[in-house]
Amino acid sequence: MKIMSLKFFYKSLLVAFILFSSIQAQQSSDWLNLDTVKAGQFDNGKMWTFEYPPMDYFEEEYSFRPTQEWFDHIRMSALRLANYCSASFVSEDGLVMTNHHCARMSITQITGDDEDFHGNGFIAYSLEEERPVPGLYVSQLVLIKDVTDEILAEMEKGQTDEERTRLKNDIIDVIEQRESEESGLECTVTALYNGGKYSLYGYKRYTDVRLVFAPEEQLGFFGGDPDNFTYPRYNLDMTFLRVYDEDGKPLKTDHYLKWSENGAAPGEPVFVVGNPGNTDRLNTIAQLEFARDIQYPRTLNLLYGLIEIYSNMINESPDRALQLQDMLFSFENSRKAFEGILKGLRDPVLMQRKKDFEKNFKEAVNADPKLKALYGNAWSKIEETRSQLKEISNRSFIYTLNRFTTPQYFFIADELLSIAEELKLPEAERDDLYVGEELDFTLESLIPEDFDHKMQKRLLKNRVDAMYNYLGAEDPLVKKFTGGKRGVEAVDYILSKSKVTNLEDIKKLVKAGPDAIVNSDDPFIYFMLNTKEDQKKLAGQIREIQTLESSYNQKLGRALFEVYGTSIPPDATMTLRLADGVVEGFPYNGTVAPPITTFYGLYDRYYSFNKEFPWSLPERWLNLPADFDLATPYNFVSTNDIIGGNSGSPVINKNAEVVGLAFDGNIQGLPGNFIFRTEENRTVSVHSKGMWEAIDKVYKLKRLSNEIRNGKMD
Repeated sequence: MKIMSLKFFYKSLLVAFILFSSIQAQQSSDWLNLDTVKAGQFDNGKMWTFEYPPMDYFEEEYSFRPTQEWFDHIRMSALRLANYCSASFVSEDGLVMTNHHCARMSITQITGDDEDFHGNGFIAYSLEEERPVPGLYVSQLVLIKDVTDEILAEMEKGQTDEERTRLKNDIIDVIEQRESEESGLECTVTALYNGGKYSLYGYKRYTDVRLVFAPEEQLGFFGGDPDNFTYPRYNLDMTFLRVYDEDGKPLKTDHYLKWSENGAAPGEPVFVVGNPGNTDRLNTIAQLEFARDIQYPRTLNLLYGLIEIYSNMINESPDRALQLQDMLFSFENSRKAFEGILKGLRDPVLMQRKKDFEKNFKEAVNADPKLKALYGNAWSKIEETRSQLKEISNRSFIYTLNRFTTPQYFFIADELLSIAEELKLPEAERDDLYVGEELDFTLESLIPEDFDHKMQKRLLKNRVDAMYNYLGAEDPLVKKFTGGKRGVEAVDYILSKSKVTNLEDIKKLVKAGPDAIVNSDDPFIYFMLNTKEDQKKLAGQIREIQTLESSYNQKLGRALFEVYGTSIPPDATMTLRLADGVVEGFPYNGTVAPPITTFYGLYDRYYSFNKEFPWSLPERWLNLPADFDLATPYNFVSTNDIIGGNSGSPVINKNAEVVGLAFDGNIQGLPGNFIFRTEENRTVSVHSKGMWEAIDKVYKLKRLSNEIRNGKMD
């Protein structure tokens, strides 16, 4: 009886706690009056362009007014690595610094059959051992021109939005070709402020790039996905490359960043120089709500499925890990990023800050009769375009096929329908690919020997789940394609009825003739027949809507520039920017994150997680030399504004010296896609002293440690 009473007491206590928590959660949203929430000064970020650096702000904030020579030097020292990361010259002999995760695909590419550069690292003890990376290039920003007036003048000749867009694209082509021919550079026009301003950037491209040094992946990505986007952190996320000139010799460059002797210190002003990829900070509330309610949840569902597929494939086939791991890392990285952005978009306080900015911006525009006449209706027009997109977005998503995420069976079915059209023609009128032996080769190419049926089956389940999620169980296409079944049962049903999953059935179907192909009850052929035209129509509608919306985005961009000038930087465009900040920790997990971590923390993680992956360490890190100092600064955080694309950016001090290497942001900074918060957004970097200590003492690569310290080869 006492035992029963005690159980009843605990159950009652639990129910009371749940009810109390529910009430508290309900009340907590009422404690804060959202009408009192205001936009912050830097909500739109601190990714300053080299065209419009905030000189007065720098002087006021840091007692530092950079000269034009300072800007030119760091611009010419900075690099863009391919089209996805940042980098920099760090010696007069073409030595390039970037992140390990930026070079990961390159490391995979140059790894031979009997080599394991991910597991063991790559060390070139001499120039001769530096290994070329085919296809890799770095770009140096040499030329900047404002071409706004020329483009806007041409656009004004158009009578409709479509015509103005065409004229804009045409004149951009003309400008790029003209400037490329005159300068000998690779010139591209970039829209800033959604087209409120246009800059032409001229790049010198270097295509002979060789790998010099990369640590083991277990150091470069220590902690794996669990530690990704977190801090405190303990990653040696660095790689060194070298640019060679046209004569095959190390490039001699006048512009490179010298290495700081002391590195970053708490409270010190620092600057990140790199190529942030994309932000949506200037988007309207209607655009952000579309991303929150439709776009990002859909993207995350896709990523969850892909991560499950690739994880299972690696677990089942460890021999394929090298082949699949790069994609899995990319999916996991994207998943964590999108989760953070979506969490921010669902935060009523952050959205209220965006609403307050939009309200203030509208009021400023509407207070000026001229601006109101030109731009006053842009917000309501964008609300209309987003409403139209909501109606068709999900169906377009299902009808649009992507070769990375869609089972190949859909593309095989599409090719068979093309073959059917060709077979209706006399042989003399057919494409050569569909005649005689060439037709046999064409068919055999559809199902090559290494065709991965297991992967395709799993991708098909993802596709079926998406159809039910976004079109619904009652949709005629879904019913017909799946036979009314779901999940694995639907996959088995589809594959059992299909004629496009093996070469033998494909050949039989083609031999039976074009009518047999078109009239087949194959689910994939049915899908392609019944969606292709609709997909084209939907794509056309979306293009029209986006073209119209783009014109209103551009109006808002011009309005923003007229109201705020250059006090607000443009959204990220994967072009060179300068972001200011200071080395500073932040509140987290009920305590405070230290501004700088040391190598002691690396071993704390190693032992705390029982030496297990992804916190395991390679052999050389378990037998440290006696002169290695564990108290050396390893990673650090600063208040600089970064986003994807900034990976590999040098972190410099006022003297343009390297104090760190940016490689990540903290989890609190993930909403930075649409709002920058100086309170918690942080850049996570490898400390310059930690990099040097590891290269010199652990890897014993004296020629590299001497080169980065002296700025030239021995």
